[in-house]
Amino acid sequence: MRAIEITKPGGPEVLRLCQRPMPEPKAGEVRIRVHAAGINRPDVFQRMGNYAPPPGASDLPGLEVAGEILDGDLANSPFKAGDMVCALVQGGGYAEFVTAPIAQCLPVPQGLSPLEAASLPENYFTVWSNVFDRARLGAGESLLVQGGTSGIGVTAIQLAHAMGNRVFATAGSEDKARACEQLGAERGINYRHEDFAAVVKQLTGDNGVDVILDMVGGDYLEREINCLADDGRIAIIALLGGAKGTLDMGQVLRRRLTVTGSTLRPRSVAFKGAIARQLQEKVWPLFGEGRIKPVIYESFPLEQAADAHALMEASTHVGKIMLQVIKP
Repeated sequence: MRAIEITKPGGPEVLRLCQRPMPEPKAGEVRIRVHAAGINRPDVFQRMGNYAPPPGASDLPGLEVAGEILDGDLANSPFKAGDMVCALVQGGGYAEFVTAPIAQCLPVPQGLSPLEAASLPENYFTVWSNVFDRARLGAGESLLVQGGTSGIGVTAIQLAHAMGNRVFATAGSEDKARACEQLGAERGINYRHEDFAAVVKQLTGDNGVDVILDMVGGDYLEREINCLADDGRIAIIALLGGAKGTLDMGQVLRRRLTVTGSTLRPRSVAFKGAIARQLQEKVWPLFGEGRIKPVIYESFPLEQAADAHALMEASTHVGKIMLQVIKP
């Protein structure tokens, strides 16, 4: 099969089209003919040598796909050979075929193409797990999304807005801030020219927000603590701004604050399968109702994966960057 491999740690140019043996499904897995795959920031980190695959996972990049189930362990599952699904995988998505745990497969939502469906798993699993499970965003509460035009950001904004929450989001330009508002944010905040903590405090009557989804870390932590409401929660999912920050423990104690974090890739199949079931029950119907939608910025043929990575590193996109493996 055709696949994209990382020849050595480095820039986008180290991605190379190659031939690899077709993967064989293990117990509890299915083999999928990939129609499309998503590009995610962890793929970039892996390419640079900073995010090794978990033991037993494919060395090929790619954490989410959509395509047709060919075969595998389909006993006691809701799927059959020929079904179109989207799936979260530990690696190997940049290829014509991939294996995935059946528990991490979801039907393609009503009305979506395979390309659109492939843009969903990594971001929706991550946002649901961290915003709604770990940080417990509840009815009537407010959310601040750092990096609102990333794949994670557009997912979090839309999903929280659809659930009836107030949403604020940061972005790196005025155009991106307005894009956040079009997706459902009450206010897009241009972090290059505005202090997000001050804006949030002003917009919430000095109360602050209940939950912050943070993919920056570093010196953002101190400001985030300052714009959290009492009993507020910060969920950290990436450290683009650095792994160390200043934490005011006095505020944590006095105001009952929670700072938590997680990474999805190394979690168990059982954990991810539980998220998949919640998504299918609570989120997938929202696509059919038109309350949320995939946001795809650009797609590339498989062999142009290096160009897709270069675009992601330029950070000019709003939403998802995709690989089209099979032409529609």
